[in-house]
Amino acid sequence: MAAATCCFSAGTGTGNSLSFLTSHRPSTSLRPPPSLFIPKAVHQKSSSSPHHPPSQKAGGKQNFIWRSKDERHLANNDGRSSKNETGRSKSTAFKFSGLQRKGSGKGAPFESKEPQVETGFIEDAPFLNAVVKVFCTHTAPDYSLPWQKQRQFASTGSAFMIGDGKLLTNAHCVEHGTQVKVKRRGDDTKYVAKVLARGVECDIALLSVESKDFWKGAEPLCFGHLPHLQDAVTVVGYPLGGDTISVTKGVVSRVEVTSYAHGSSELLGIQIDAAINPGNSGGPAFNDDGECIGVAFQVYRSDDVENIGYVIPAMVVSHFLEDYERNGKYSGFPCLGVLLQKLENPALRACLRVPSNEGVLVRKIEPTSDVSNVVKEGDVIVSFDGVRVGCEGTVPFRSSERIAFRYLISQKFTGDVAELGIIRAGEFLKVQAVLKPRVHLVPYHIEGGQPSYLIVAGLVFTPLSEPLIEEECEDTIGLKLLIKARYSFAKFEGEQIVILSQVLANEVNIGYEDLSNEQVLKLNGTRIKNIHHLAHLVDSCKDKYLVFEFEDNFLVALEREAASSASSSILIDYGIPAERSSDLLEPYVDSIGPYEATDQHEFGDSPVSNSEFGYDGLLWA
Repeated sequence: MAAATCCFSAGTGTGNSLSFLTSHRPSTSLRPPPSLFIPKAVHQKSSSSPHHPPSQKAGGKQNFIWRSKDERHLANNDGRSSKNETGRSKSTAFKFSGLQRKGSGKGAPFESKEPQVETGFIEDAPFLNAVVKVFCTHTAPDYSLPWQKQRQFASTGSAFMIGDGKLLTNAHCVEHGTQVKVKRRGDDTKYVAKVLARGVECDIALLSVESKDFWKGAEPLCFGHLPHLQDAVTVVGYPLGGDTISVTKGVVSRVEVTSYAHGSSELLGIQIDAAINPGNSGGPAFNDDGECIGVAFQVYRSDDVENIGYVIPAMVVSHFLEDYERNGKYSGFPCLGVLLQKLENPALRACLRVPSNEGVLVRKIEPTSDVSNVVKEGDVIVSFDGVRVGCEGTVPFRSSERIAFRYLISQKFTGDVAELGIIRAGEFLKVQAVLKPRVHLVPYHIEGGQPSYLIVAGLVFTPLSEPLIEEECEDTIGLKLLIKARYSFAKFEGEQIVILSQVLANEVNIGYEDLSNEQVLKLNGTRIKNIHHLAHLVDSCKDKYLVFEFEDNFLVALEREAASSASSSILIDYGIPAERSSDLLEPYVDSIGPYEATDQHEFGDSPVSNSEFGYDGLLWA
């Protein structure tokens, strides 16, 4: 099976080359999602690791090297993203192509059939000096044991200068980074870098280096236009096979909406045939004019194909930088929050009273989206900001191409207003909606580093997340939870699926020791909204018993006072520092308000039909 992976190099103490492909979105026979795998760096005893900078306060207006006016126009008309915004990404297999685990020079499983070499005729080109090597030490959370972290490891990747003391690299290069250092070409000094912003969906991170010595004689790169098919492209970075800068050449094979493995999103991507290997992630791709057309970030690996690499286009990078400049932080790419169906069948269009060969049917709407206030299930979206939407869910792109409808949405920023042309019961209407990022019921990434947890008499509760599913393996999560994770909508902001991840055996919880990865629905008859709400219910309970209700009316009852008394000894026996994560020590504020729930489908559940499992006629926007 093809695998989409993000390649970075890290080394083990033995010097063997190990590459771990970790799916942020594990593949399953249930979902139409992609097999998107993220390679975690191999543990290394040395502290020199590839990429990750701590965050730093954003200053005033940043003087980034922006696109020219021509390119800004291009960004409004060229293709970008057809992400499964309210759902998960489509089935694809990518490998992040940038992080290279240190010490993995020999026997690397990511060897490309096209050799990666230093080409002498451009070795003096000034733009090469703007490309730097990134060393990051990563310390990831342990999602199964949420009170602790995993063993740290080191990796290396690439980055490049964009002006005003800033660098760009891939977000996956600095994920869970505790220390980030960078080194210029021809220099033997490593400088500490800080992470100013990470864009998970677009897999971009913004770094800063305060040392003035690092920037002496530095010339930032300028961004170029979106390339055309067969345009020459040069990829520069620090991949496996050596310590010096490396250059590979190829051509642009395709420009279309692409699945981004790290963020499980879909945005505009450039497919190239130049070799991209572990360690290239975060490095720039140039056109023949020496302009940066994007950032290398992933490759497609399969027995059936070769030399398929992907570059994040300059217009996606520009969107990320402008978002950061506007808000002082990264706020994300917005979405409509609707599940759509193609209208290729003439009889279906006639039945819906759509007069022309256009439009997409609204199947479902996310309750948390603003669109839910103006669009109804059964409506047909025929235009977005005046651009006609085809019956296949595509819109015009450049002079003679078409691209996924979601591209238009991804050109917008959080808080922007979009005008939708819809047909409802045969009548054409125009409505407006505010766009904002999707609210994930089961997040792909946990902000703040450490996951939340609550321990009650040895029962360990934590929110369900994609990293936890990945760590636990899908087989241990269960079919019902997997379906919810892949296809359910959040009914309100802040909603979580809270699960009993495991039971720390003790005489107070006898008979419950074998329970694991079960969703808890109620405590003493009250619906649980999220992990903080559960902690509040436990703390405020005055009843004799704590009665937890799970799926299929399975009950766990604990005597409240006995449970409280046993907590301290359980923590000591298992070497756990606290009975709850620090975020649950804050007072609980019910910002959600009263929420009526009459059955088990009201929270964390959204029944799906078999037609939603991979049917190509369905789109997310």
